[in-house]
Amino acid sequence: MVKAYAAKSETSGLAEHPIERRQLRDDDVAIEIDYCGVCHTDIHYVEIVWGVSVYPVVPGHEIIGRVTEVGAKVTAYKPGDTVGVGCLVDSCRDCSACHDGLEQYCLNGMVPTYNGEDLHDGSVTYGGYSEGIVVSDRFVVKVPESLDPAKAAPLLCAGITTYSPLRHYGVKKGDKVGVIGMGGLGHMGVKFAKALGAEVTIFTRSESKVKEAKKQGADHVVISTDEQQMQDVAESFDFMLDTVPVKHDLNPYLNCLKYDGTHIIVGLLESVEPPLEAGALVLKRRVIAGSLIGGLPETQEMLDFCGEHGIHCDVEMLDIENINEAYERMKKGDVKYRFVIDMNSLKKK
Repeated sequence: MVKAYAAKSETSGLAEHPIERRQLRDDDVAIEIDYCGVCHTDIHYVEIVWGVSVYPVVPGHEIIGRVTEVGAKVTAYKPGDTVGVGCLVDSCRDCSACHDGLEQYCLNGMVPTYNGEDLHDGSVTYGGYSEGIVVSDRFVVKVPESLDPAKAAPLLCAGITTYSPLRHYGVKKGDKVGVIGMGGLGHMGVKFAKALGAEVTIFTRSESKVKEAKKQGADHVVISTDEQQMQDVAESFDFMLDTVPVKHDLNPYLNCLKYDGTHIIVGLLESVEPPLEAGALVLKRRVIAGSLIGGLPETQEMLDFCGEHGIHCDVEMLDIENINEAYERMKKGDVKYRFVIDMNSLKKK
């Protein structure tokens, strides 16, 4: 048994709750967790916002820790290695997506780090709000020594969610990239686009975020509620990275794209309101695209890229006993830019 923090119902909040981790299989890596990032998705599962939670829920899919033991067939990792575990811990491994290293798009369904179903024994997966975790070596990544492990934790979700589409759709030196939204995803989008050589503009509804956007490295800031500012940047951008997680009007942003421009959605949209103006797409051959996280090869690539370029997530550290307060603050947008739990606070309890 290991210590963990779990929600036992949609209204219970999170509290200490022991869980069982499996015995090592031949390809498994046992990890003592040092840090775990807090993602807004965690709230959705704890409070059953998406209607698919299986209680008790132990959240956490931005995990950094140290290897303590490896299975008989593991050669890539050894005790003492600093490693990470992101949003998925298994997939079918046999479909075309898995063979392409795109396990997040597994045709038979990936296994999420928590609230998923283990493909071997059908048990529910538990996440990183715990002392330790056991994961197949295929779904573990190495953390470069140059990265601060606490600040690296959110790279396993917020980082790869923004890195993957920028790489996939070919952002390069000289491109103009607009980043819509200035939260945990948005500020990582700025850092990656800049490191890829792009000229980056933040789109925000708030005048108060202009100074902060420049601090994060944005070349320009556009107040999206200012019609004149939006007109001034019409048909200017090669890419728009849309990190807004709630319903919003895409049409004004589509008009900011050049012909052949691409609007990439990484925030979850239940639907688009108001409807899209088809002419904005057809007359300029623009594209609306979506992107999830990244597969394991790309996640490792992203971490190595961060190590080479000194990229990390801006974080606020917290002890595990303050997690319920942190959730309330996240709902109000009161964090810059991601919370990270120091899991030593659980080990000491």
